[in-house]
Amino acid sequence: MHGAVTVSVWRSDYTDGERARRDLPVPVEAPVAIETNGIAYAVMMATPLDLQDFVTGFLMAEGLARAEEIGEVALHASANGEWGTGYVARVNLPVERLGPILERARRRVGDSSCGICGIEGVEAALRPLPPLRRRSEAAPQAIERALAAMREGQALGRETRATHAAAFCDEAGGMLIVREDVGRHNALDKLVGALARQGIDPARGFIVMTSRCSYELVEKTVRAGVPLLVTVSAPTDLAVRRARAAGLALGAVARDDSMFMVDPGSPFVEE
Repeated sequence: MHGAVTVSVWRSDYTDGERARRDLPVPVEAPVAIETNGIAYAVMMATPLDLQDFVTGFLMAEGLARAEEIGEVALHASANGEWGTGYVARVNLPVERLGPILERARRRVGDSSCGICGIEGVEAALRPLPPLRRRSEAAPQAIERALAAMREGQALGRETRATHAAAFCDEAGGMLIVREDVGRHNALDKLVGALARQGIDPARGFIVMTSRCSYELVEKTVRAGVPLLVTVSAPTDLAVRRARAAGLALGAVARDDSMFMVDPGSPFVEE
């Protein structure tokens, strides 16, 4: 599996001057079909790296299984002619988990694993979140260190300038895991899956991401049990409301010189 390929391009400086040809690294995007107990559940577009982590985190985010219930993820490549290679990820869950899977099973194609594609009704999309069991003790200096560590760890991002990253850091700001993908939701699913597969306590650290803070990222973070989410762009109002409902602290518009913190206990002002 490869995270990037090169394409031949022309470099233009917006003048009529001589053009130079070069090879440009671009991230791979491939269909990943997820099957649980032989049932086709979803088809997602993802970067084909760390797919076992992706599938594990996706199933957890969908509420289909806990980490310890997810069996070995078997990957099967499927050549697709000029469109490259796709992948089928097969995994077995306990028989008592099959009811919700059969009820909600659908085949969907999306540009990111938002976790709501194909779900009908506001109530289903905004189902209650479990309250977090502890507050983050990370200091602002730890978040500053974490942002720098995430940038340093973005190997695919530096190569392509076209991927998102999600990193898990300890409360001192030391980066433990980073995952990358063309989709921000995919990157977070991969990270959550990696935490589960490596047995790392999600409550003893925080997540930093290279994206805006959507409510889907808030929900995935809360369901993973992580008490603090930091993003480089701003949250939506729904993201703030959902975070406060679960006690998740948010750091937003995180830059080298400053960031905004959204306290989960502060009032929400309507404008």
